[in-house]
Amino acid sequence: MQQWFETPPGRYLLAWERAEFDRAVSDVFGFHAVQLGLPMLDTLAANRMPHKWLAVDGHDAGARTRAALVTDFAALPFEENSLDLVVLPHSLELNADPHATLREVERVLVPEGRVVICCLNPASLWGLRQRRAHLYQRLGFGELFLPDAGEFIGYWRLRDWLRLLSFEVESSNFGCYRPAFKSEKWLERWDWMDLAGDRWWPIFGAVYFLVAVKRVRGIKLIGRAWKTAPAISTAPVPMVNSGHGIHSKETT
Repeated sequence: MQQWFETPPGRYLLAWERAEFDRAVSDVFGFHAVQLGLPMLDTLAANRMPHKWLAVDGHDAGARTRAALVTDFAALPFEENSLDLVVLPHSLELNADPHATLREVERVLVPEGRVVICCLNPASLWGLRQRRAHLYQRLGFGELFLPDAGEFIGYWRLRDWLRLLSFEVESSNFGCYRPAFKSEKWLERWDWMDLAGDRWWPIFGAVYFLVAVKRVRGIKLIGRAWKTAPAISTAPVPMVNSGHGIHSKETT
């Protein structure tokens, strides 16, 4: 994946994602944020939290010098309800068990914490070319346009996964509408499609972006309590049987 991001279409995609991550995380407040995977892109650069970490798995061995920890994304070394922001740049589609990773993200996020997810879109010109290339390879010729790693995750499929985990999608958008060209020259010639695609066929961008909030029923975040309210006991009053009926037992 890292080698592909150094190609013309990879740089084009990375530039769009960098701008989207900066926009998405700049106004997320808290104390602790974690990026899972994609070490060549600092997705937390625009965030102002005091504690930010990059975590990689065993497949990103070359990026361990930059990473704060190497871990299984389905077993993060953080306590429950301890992180304010988790960023997943292509981490789900490259993971062997994306369901387990999402469940783990839900576990470590605080109530009202946010997860930012970026994935390649199978319903796009890039996804179509990748599927066609796989078909040609079965016939013994052709080469892939995208890396032969991981698996596409559809936009609506991912939204369903988030909903089942009590996440609420706060915002979503698509990007990179230019055809699947390998040449920088041809990518530049079709740059007008980014504006046209955003207006006329927005769900067919090569990549999609989601920001979701962890909702917990029965919890309401409030500001600091400046006045302490008197404690009200809700314990039941013990009852005794006096022989003439049941009466409350007086206590002092």
